[in-house]
Formats: sequence, C-alpha cells, structure tokens
Amino acid sequence: MDFQDALPYHNKLVEEIRDAAARLLAEDVGPGDITAQLIPAEQFARARVITRDDCVLCGVAWVDELFRRLDATVTLRWLAADGDTLKAGQCFLELEGAARSLLTGERAALNLLQTLSATATHTRHYVDLIADTGVRLLDTRKTLPGLRLAQKYAVACGGGHNHRIGLWDAFLIKENHIAACGGIEAAVSEARRIASDLPVEVEVESLDELDQALAADADIIMLDNFGLDELREAVRRNAGKATLEASGNVDRSTLRAIADTGVDCISSGALTKDVKAIDLSMRLED
Repeated sequence: MDFQDALPYHNKLVEEIRDAAARLLAEDVGPGDITAQLIPAEQFARARVITRDDCVLCGVAWVDELFRRLDATVTLRWLAADGDTLKAGQCFLELEGAARSLLTGERAALNLLQTLSATATHTRHYVDLIADTGVRLLDTRKTLPGLRLAQKYAVACGGGHNHRIGLWDAFLIKENHIAACGGIEAAVSEARRIASDLPVEVEVESLDELDQALAADADIIMLDNFGLDELREAVRRNAGKATLEASGNVDRSTLRAIADTGVDCISSGALTKDVKAIDLSMRLED
C-alpha cells in the first residue's frame, strides 16, 4: 500500500514518519550504542527479519526512514509491502550494511513494525468478518499516544476506514456537547454556522434522540450502545437520510450481528487500543 496515494493526510504522515524515526533513535540510542562498539566499525553484515506470527505487514516507510537517519549506507530489500499478508516463519526484509548499524537500529525498527503490523492484522480480522455485508469498519481516536496517524494508516492497510483524524476535521457532537449547547438542534445549527463545509455527526443514545438528530439534518448519526432490535428500528426510521454508525459493545463476537442490522458503518476503538504485538525477529547471517 502506498500511503501517498491512499490517504488524504499523506503530507502530515510524511512529517510524522520523519519525526517518529528521530524520536525512536533518540529514545533508544541516545548518545550512542555502547554494546555495538564491541564490533569493529568496518565489519559488514547481512540480516533477515522474519515474522513468527501470521500477520498483515505495516511500517515499511518508518523503517526506511529510521535506517536512513541512522546510516544511509545500509541497504534494505523488502520482500513484501504494507498491506501484504505474511505467514509465520516468512522472511519479509533483508538488510546489508555495517554490523554496528544493523544492531543499533534493530529494536527501534522492530518496535514500530510489531505495533503497526498488529494494528493492521487486528483490523483485517474484523474486516473479514463483515466482508460480504458492505458495512464499513471505522477506527476511532483511541490510539496509542504519539502514533495517531501511524495507526490510522495501519487501519487502512488492514482494510478498515478512518474516522476523523482529530478534533479539527469533523464535528462529533456527544452527550456533553448537547447538554452544553441546549439540545441537538441547537448544537447542529451552531456547527453549521462555524464550519458549513465540515461533516456534522451526532451521537445519540435513544431512538428519540435519533429522531431529533434526523430532524436537525445531521450528516452522520452515531448509535451508541444500541441493541440489535434498536439498530434495526433506527435503520427503518432513517430510511437512508443520514449515514448511520453503530458504536459501543463492538468485538469479534458482536460485529457480524451488528453489521447485519443494516447500518452503514461500525466504529471500534479495539482496532487501535486492543492490539497484541506481532512477534518479529532479526538475525544476522553467518
């Protein structure tokens, strides 16, 4: 997957990749890798990176940038691309260069790959469960600190879709916003006044609030913790007027049943916050 073609925020992502690589090297290497100094500076090495888990690869650009900053003479040969499915035991990256550089960059590179690949893999599992329904799977802002754009990109690699990126690119009017504004209609009206070109989403907790959001002409309505019967009734009442997003109590055991109610999309924070790192390994070759 090429993020420069796939995502509307690719320019910001390019900046984030550069910043992330710099942060990771500063965090792990600091003033210098003292253990790597045991190895002669001129010693050349080759290395292979394999996955011990079935997974969806994500993080190629981050690793490229990390080694570019660490030692631009290191050569990386990718045997798979972001979004590709890997099998346990598969080699997906070969590296050549100074042995010191390969070992110094190892952990920072694997940390990124194991986390972003985990997000992409987790998303793919969810997407596959509803692949034949036409329902879109959305992420949320429940991302790991400092990895917002990276995890949003990983979700896309896994076949999911991005919800709003932050607090600036779409309105999401929740319970406290509604209370502070004096009601759903007032909140939606004020949102239209502030930025008429941005989508307005309203979170509702009952069918009565759904009716209010429809009357206020919300673009998207989030059905928060609705039961299956309530979701079906919401779809009936909506009749295609607004985009309906189901949220809350979404996991692998409930996802398919929610999709079958006829909602347009389902959002889940689990895609980015409930991930288990992929087991990766780098080994120098003899």
